[in-house]
Amino acid sequence: MRLPRPPRPPPPLPFSLLFLAPLLCSAFLTTPAAAAPRTGSSGGGEVIRSVTTMGTKGAVSAQDILKTEPISGVIALKESMKFFDANFFNDSKLREMEDGAKEFNIPAFKQNRKLVALENGGLHNPSALVFKSQWRDSVSTERKRFDYPRPPNVHRPSNDEDIAFMSVIELGELIRTKQITSCELTDIFLKRLKRYNPILESVITFTEDLAYKQAKEADDLLAQGKYLGTFKNQVLETEAYVYKRLKSAGAVLLAKLVTGSLAYDDIWFGGRTRNPWNIEEFSTGSSAGPASSTSAGMVPFAIGSETAGSITYPAARCGVTALRPTFGTVARTGVMSISESLDKLGPFCRSAVDCAIVLDAIRGKDPGDISSREVVLDYPFHVDITKLTVGYLEDAEMEVVHILSAKGVKLVPFKLNYTVESVESILNITMDVDMLTHFDKWQREGQDDDFEAQDQWPVELRRARLIPAVDYLQAQRARGKLIEEVKDSFTVDAFIGNVTDWELVCLGNLVGMPVAIVPTGFKSIENPPKGGTRRRTTVTTGIYAPPDHDHIALALAMAYQSVTDHNKQRPPIDDLGPNDEIHR
Repeated sequence: MRLPRPPRPPPPLPFSLLFLAPLLCSAFLTTPAAAAPRTGSSGGGEVIRSVTTMGTKGAVSAQDILKTEPISGVIALKESMKFFDANFFNDSKLREMEDGAKEFNIPAFKQNRKLVALENGGLHNPSALVFKSQWRDSVSTERKRFDYPRPPNVHRPSNDEDIAFMSVIELGELIRTKQITSCELTDIFLKRLKRYNPILESVITFTEDLAYKQAKEADDLLAQGKYLGTFKNQVLETEAYVYKRLKSAGAVLLAKLVTGSLAYDDIWFGGRTRNPWNIEEFSTGSSAGPASSTSAGMVPFAIGSETAGSITYPAARCGVTALRPTFGTVARTGVMSISESLDKLGPFCRSAVDCAIVLDAIRGKDPGDISSREVVLDYPFHVDITKLTVGYLEDAEMEVVHILSAKGVKLVPFKLNYTVESVESILNITMDVDMLTHFDKWQREGQDDDFEAQDQWPVELRRARLIPAVDYLQAQRARGKLIEEVKDSFTVDAFIGNVTDWELVCLGNLVGMPVAIVPTGFKSIENPPKGGTRRRTTVTTGIYAPPDHDHIALALAMAYQSVTDHNKQRPPIDDLGPNDEIHR
């Protein structure tokens, strides 16, 4: 998918095996152009398996992939592929698949069987994917909108730069009080998008005409006394559920932002998205455009997606506040599917307050996504944090611990205890097999040979072809065991920990738990120029809560940000300092 952007696949067929996430009960918006859940890596996106952590050892090059001469040692595998109706791989690909199966698949199969399959029969160790025979919801829960405060005494700054970095709630107040129009805001952000995109490569398409049309409609409604809300949203080729929700709240589509190719990392057909805080490095992904553009003040907020790290990694790299919600909180109708039981949509914002406002606008159930549901969340603005007990892991940012403690939160050392050792492989098996079911034709027709990074999806999905249905379901049984053990171990209201730890990224996504990504400071970049530079490396932390308790993570993040200003800092982008000679 390096060349033309592949056509958006149709919405997936209803998936009758639903992932059960709950642990405790057994303006202006832009969204990524291909809002497919995926992860980032320490350098990449929605499929956040970085090449260093998750990459395939000794991956075959793109040139080797296309070789057709016979290779000894793959004859048996070639013959066996006929029985899977998959005899379309050349010998080079078969060799790569054989090596990958030995290194990754087989050890994972053995681990999972040892964990959940030593006893025959019975209902013990049930799969995390559970069949539901009901044709309609037995209980209908009416969603309560969050009750959030109106900011006092908001005045329009004289400088457009200052306006660009105002929060969603502040911009909404400027519009409501008629200090600025939607058309004026649209003009400000479109100018910034065009100014910085040549550096950051975070925009796929500018939707200028549509943006001004939507902005004028909002201004006309306000003139009639009809204030829709705080923001305006973006659309894809079909109107996604999140777009409809935001449009009904009153929003404007400025641009379609970058998602790494097929929701993997920050590489896409038009380039590679960069980090505004250090333009010499990349944003990671796969929600590369939303993180980079929000950080740079090119948009007030954006929507990203995560299957395994695609919200957490780019948010941490680019130093923005973000939320990976509880699985099922936001319907994914109209979004490219990677994994029905892992994909999630969430906001990238200036602050936790903004994340709460955007989440409130986009959350909800839609018939097009049968895993979505009306998650009952309390008002994050009304949470009494002094009644909370919050754990902190060994790798937690201690400034966050100390500040929350000073605000009356009970902080205790904490560790998640679980016996499942195959967490990473469970996620890999789940995500890769699910992904392959949606891109089976892509692989069969050899379109994966055109993919930008051959050591990413092409390698992983060829290896996924060698995962038997039995071992896929054993992985889901192991996942179910993991969920129960994490549930029993979650003895606090929330906990603070590293938001880019790969084990925790995998665990959080398998369990479906929410996490707020919170900027906590900056440090010097590695190997800075001798004369100094304004470029910085961002420092972030994660505030994790049990499923259906997103309001707790948001409340704690808001409390921390109420007395710090890390989230209000502005990246240098094109003002790196007089002695920084980095190529701009």
